[in-house]
Amino acid sequence: MKVYLVGAGPGDPELITVKGKKLLEEADLIVYAGSLVNPGLLEYAKPEAVKVDSAPRTLEEIVEIMVEYARAGKIVVRLQTGDPALYGAVEEQKRALKAYGIELEWVPGVSSFLGAAARLGYELTVPDGTQTVILSRVAGRTPVPEKENLEELAKIGSTLVLFLSVDKIDEVVAQISRVRALDTPVAVVYKATFPEEKIVIGTLADIAQKVKEEKINKTALIFVGEFLNPPPTRSKLYAPDFTHGGRRESD
Repeated sequence: MKVYLVGAGPGDPELITVKGKKLLEEADLIVYAGSLVNPGLLEYAKPEAVKVDSAPRTLEEIVEIMVEYARAGKIVVRLQTGDPALYGAVEEQKRALKAYGIELEWVPGVSSFLGAAARLGYELTVPDGTQTVILSRVAGRTPVPEKENLEELAKIGSTLVLFLSVDKIDEVVAQISRVRALDTPVAVVYKATFPEEKIVIGTLADIAQKVKEEKINKTALIFVGEFLNPPPTRSKLYAPDFTHGGRRESD
């Protein structure tokens, strides 16, 4: 007995993996995060499939229905936005299902931060620039460890990608501005790859005002870093004077 945990991708139904789409087509039960998952993905399901929105339900209610169908030998898909490895509340589902003797098979998806980066059209790691990307969020109703507070992370100088934080944009700017210049580039991407997507570009000095003018207060990612203003350098990988395993000096 098993449940398939499927990453739905960032929004665009065509950005789900081939395996994820195949499972949706075969599923007898699809439990999906209705507040985040594009409903267009449910169109891949067969007409008789049962579709359950998990948004208004507790963990116990979600697990109960998945267990019922899995024990009946049905194909069960738990569909979650992006890739469930990031802020997916997966461990608690896995533990609960394991208690019933049910396996959770993970099918990865395209994370929203990657979908947003694609829409921005910038590489998050830059030749002769930062080679590090930090994925985090600011503290809210659920805390963040003190050693991971935003000011400390911002000191590193790498690309910052913040989930679940746009409603606290003033706090984000205040913390980062203590350790980075006000002209540091910032981008906010609302509902990346959805039809209603919005992209706001600015700096630490003006991004908060721009975000408020666009009335963005949820379902958005914040990107901070010089990757948005990359230097005119090139990767050594394809440089004529740089040899590696795929191209010898004589080539």
